[in-house]
Amino acid sequence: MSLAADFEALYGTAPDGLWAAPGRVNLIGEYTDFNDGFVLPLALPHTTVAAVSRRDDGVLRLHSADVDGGIVQLDVAGLEPPPGGDGGWAAYPAGVVWALREAGHPVAGADVHLASTVPTGAGLSSSAALEVVTALALNDLFGLGLSRPGLARLAQRAENAFVGVPCGVMDQMASACAEEGHVLHLDTRDLSYRQVPFDLAGEGLRLLVVDTRVKHALGDGAYAERRAGCEAGARALGVRTLREVSAAHLPEALDRLSDGTIRRYVRHVVSDNARVERTIALLDAGAPRAVGAVLTEGHASLRDDLRVSCPELDLVVEAANAAGALGARMTGGGFGGSAVVLVETGRSEEVSAAVGKAFAEAGYATPGIFPAVPSAGARRL
Repeated sequence: MSLAADFEALYGTAPDGLWAAPGRVNLIGEYTDFNDGFVLPLALPHTTVAAVSRRDDGVLRLHSADVDGGIVQLDVAGLEPPPGGDGGWAAYPAGVVWALREAGHPVAGADVHLASTVPTGAGLSSSAALEVVTALALNDLFGLGLSRPGLARLAQRAENAFVGVPCGVMDQMASACAEEGHVLHLDTRDLSYRQVPFDLAGEGLRLLVVDTRVKHALGDGAYAERRAGCEAGARALGVRTLREVSAAHLPEALDRLSDGTIRRYVRHVVSDNARVERTIALLDAGAPRAVGAVLTEGHASLRDDLRVSCPELDLVVEAANAAGALGARMTGGGFGGSAVVLVETGRSEEVSAAVGKAFAEAGYATPGIFPAVPSAGARRL
C-alpha cells in the first residue's frame, strides 16, 4: 500500500498531506558546525516521508512503518524530555512538537505516519530527516510561517534538548535547505548559505557513499566529549568559538594550549574550516578533481587529531585510494557509519570492487556502496 493508504488504515481517515525530507552526506567540514564554522553537505535522494493530519485536541499520535510496534500516543501539553534521553524513535518527532510549543507556536496535535529510506546508524542524518519532515508538515498545517533556517533551528533544539544529542545544526539545515544539483555552503554562525553547483556527472566524476555497516550512537558520550573539548579550547584561547581562530594563527593558538587532547581538537576544527574554504575555491575554479586530495587530508585529521574514525572507515579510504580514487574520507560523526569517495566515473566499479574485496579479506561485513546524487531538500509532495 501507499503511505497515504497506510495512514488511512491506521487512523481511519485520509491524511491532510504528504511531506518528505532527505538524509544528507557531508562533503567536507566535520565537527565544525557546533564551533560556528563552515560545512559543505548535500542532500541525498534517500528520504523520510510523513503522512500527517492536523489535530486540535492536544493528542499526538505517531507511527513508523520501519519500527515494530503500534501507535505511540502522547499528550502534547505533557511533553517533557525523557529521562536520560532514552525515548526511542518517537522522541524525534515528539521533540519537534515540544520545541515548537516551547517557542510559542500553537501546535495542538497531529496524527503522523512515517516511512524512511535513509539508512539508520550510517552517519547520513536519518534523525535530522525525521525531525525536519515533522517540522515542515506542522509548519504547513498550522500556518506557522517559519523559514527553512527557522525550522532547522527548532529541529536541532529538539535533538539537543529533547533527544539529548548535542549535535550542531548542519544536518537539519542540509535536510531543510539543500537544492538538487548543488552542495550547501553553510556558515553555521549566522545560518547564511550559498547553493554551489555540483555537477559531478557533467565532469565525468562520481561521489560514492560507502556504508561500513558499523552502527554508531552519537548519544554515547564520545561526540559530547569532543564538543566539550572544543568549547574548552575556545575558552582557553579567549574566543567565543573556534571559528574565531584562523588557519594563519593556528600555530600560535596551539602553542598556548597545554592539554594535548584539546590541542588536537582545536587543530582539527580550525584546519577543517580551512579545508571547506579550499574546496569551495576549487569548485568555483572548475577544478573538482583536486577536491579529492582535500578529502583524504580531512580524513587524516579526523583519524589522528579528532580520533573519531575506526578500522572499517580507515580501510575504505586506504583501499579506495590504492585502487585509483581521487580521494576519500569518513563523513558524519564517526565511530562507524559512512565514508565518501571521489572517483572518475569510469573507475567507480573498479574502486567499489576493491573496497568490497578489502572488507572481505579483513572479515568485515559487506559494505553498502551507492552514488551520492545531490538532491532536493524538504518539500511537500
